[in-house]
Amino acid sequence: MLGFLKRPVVVTADINLNVVALTAVGLLSRLWHLAYPRAVVFDEVYYGQYISFYMKRIFFLDGSGPPFGHMLLALGGYLGGFDGNFLWNRIGAEYSSNVPVWSLRLLPALTGAFSIPMAYQILLELGFSHCAAMGAALLMLIENALITQSRLMLLESVLIFFNLLAVLSYLKFSNSQKHRPFSLSWWFWLMLTGVACSCAVGVKYMGIFTYLLVLAVASVHAWHLIGDQTLSNVCVLCHLLARAAALLVIPTLMYLLFFYVHLILVYRSGPHDQIMSSAFQASLEGGLARITQGQPLEVAYGSQVTLKNVFGKPVPCWLHSHQSTYPMIYENGRGSSHQQQVTCYPFKDVNNWWIVKDPGRHQLVVNNPPRPVRHGDVVQLVHGMTTRFLNTHDVAAPLSPHSQEVSCYVDYNISMPSQNLWRLDIVNRESDTEVWKTILSEVRLVHVNTSAVLKLSGAHLPDWGFQQLEVVGEKLSRGYHESMVWNVEEHRYGKSQEQKERELELHSPAQMDVSRNLSFMARFLELQWRMLTAKSDDSEHKYSSSPLDWVTLDTSIAYWLHPRTSAQIHLLGNIVIWASASLAMVVYVLLFFWYLLRRRRSICDIPEDSWLRWVLAGALCAGGWAVNYLPFFMMEKTLFLYHYLPALTFQILLLPVVLQHVSDHLCRSQLLRSLFSALVVAWYSCACHVFNTLRPLTYGDKSLSPSELKALRWKDSWDILIRKH
Repeated sequence: MLGFLKRPVVVTADINLNVVALTAVGLLSRLWHLAYPRAVVFDEVYYGQYISFYMKRIFFLDGSGPPFGHMLLALGGYLGGFDGNFLWNRIGAEYSSNVPVWSLRLLPALTGAFSIPMAYQILLELGFSHCAAMGAALLMLIENALITQSRLMLLESVLIFFNLLAVLSYLKFSNSQKHRPFSLSWWFWLMLTGVACSCAVGVKYMGIFTYLLVLAVASVHAWHLIGDQTLSNVCVLCHLLARAAALLVIPTLMYLLFFYVHLILVYRSGPHDQIMSSAFQASLEGGLARITQGQPLEVAYGSQVTLKNVFGKPVPCWLHSHQSTYPMIYENGRGSSHQQQVTCYPFKDVNNWWIVKDPGRHQLVVNNPPRPVRHGDVVQLVHGMTTRFLNTHDVAAPLSPHSQEVSCYVDYNISMPSQNLWRLDIVNRESDTEVWKTILSEVRLVHVNTSAVLKLSGAHLPDWGFQQLEVVGEKLSRGYHESMVWNVEEHRYGKSQEQKERELELHSPAQMDVSRNLSFMARFLELQWRMLTAKSDDSEHKYSSSPLDWVTLDTSIAYWLHPRTSAQIHLLGNIVIWASASLAMVVYVLLFFWYLLRRRRSICDIPEDSWLRWVLAGALCAGGWAVNYLPFFMMEKTLFLYHYLPALTFQILLLPVVLQHVSDHLCRSQLLRSLFSALVVAWYSCACHVFNTLRPLTYGDKSLSPSELKALRWKDSWDILIRKH
């Protein structure tokens, strides 16, 4: 029974020394002097502030991408013991002693290093030779821009890593499909493909293009499975369900998980709260949550409320009034009602308080028990500090003459009667008897006499309006807009009928023992929408560039300059690799269409297995370049050279593919192959020489004289370097 103990336990393993060597050299190139320079380098000033927010558990919103990449950078800070106390306000600022620079830059460096052996593995899985695979890895190793980007606290190298991991995992899964479908390794690589795709999207939104590329290739392979008559219907169904679960369900769940962890980590109020809804703000610790904690849930007649505009653009603001009136004559000669101004004010103020009044009663206090306000009820809104009624009438608004002026009614004893009745329309109600709820209910206030809706126009009033935002009455016929929707943010039950006592009441905080929680899905949906609709910074930057500049490397970015010496770091690519990769792309496209045209005429220039390998390599490498590059032509945000690096990575993978194809299929004689091999070796030597030449600008560890900088000049992109000296 215990006979197996008589034999030793033996474990055998196949170790690819090429992979080991590439990993070791990659780690050396990315980790060497990683903590240098000990200063904020370019976009580290941007990502660093979010790391500090994580360390302090402060909520933030970054419209550039989902939170997974930020969390990975913050993990490095956490492992290094960073407390978040550093002011990220200036590029070049020296890091204080409490900032673990090496730890913060470690993860991008590791992902940059591991991308090198992955490039090797991808070409092997595509069916190309070890020589071609080593060539691709070597190009990744000596590409100066990839080294620079991966040695800093930035996210491009992390995105490239997950892009390559998704492609590699799918290729390993596809190759397992040919030999051992539904095996343990088959399931592992399929699941890892879905996880890698979701991580790529979670790092930056650009990752979705690689995800869609993998889905497209998987869909073509699945289509071939459906037509495979050697498989039973049940087997085909299992294949399709497995792919759907791994490539659709798992990425969706992973994406939700990123936000779930993010919202758990950043639970405190912070500087980005104001662009979120009142309900979201109330779910955060401190800030609005501290103010609104324990407020009454149901708005009643006599309630004192502040009304926040849900749209929140151009800035979040609250319905507001003050003693000042509209000027009798505007600058353009048009007259007004000269009534009390009603505006939207972007700061919390006692003049933001309004009292919900029953038109049939004089009381401005809440009964006992409170009588709630419901959808469809007609109410009056009384300004708390001036006791004047919210009013609108057929008078043109100050800056929006197509809309009605909104005011607080002043009785001038002229033929302009008060029109101060408003019908409550709860937009997100579940029934027609829905009660108006604090924070949760989104409402429109429809004027009874004119059917105009209370709306934030977004225009800034002139000096007579103190630069506050214009509020107008908009006809319903003009359509629905989010700027017509308001919600109660602060709320208390009014207890004082006398004005003096009520003013004291309005100045005092409200505290009642009622609490509300916002579900994760509600917070996720709102946060996702705010991220997608956040206005990107489209201002010009001295280092910004167009996508056309990237291909020719007609641009660079000065990342860091030593304050005392001339040592500096620049994002500048290896021109030999960039130009050759672009040429390889052109050669691939021309050869592909040439072969395709010839195959239409039943002329097969290469064997069928070589053709299929050629097509798959093009779909993943040329397609990976296209989907990561071409979308930038349709983007209006400020673009930089580093946006091209994910596309460049796929182009680098294509270069050895084209070289091997030319050697195997176009060089027909041994002499031609020998000459071509010699040219390739010379070309690789030239690329290595350029890498070594640009190395001082890649690592920034050497002072450069003006003449040395001039010698490194590539087109006009180096003029700025020369001018600095």
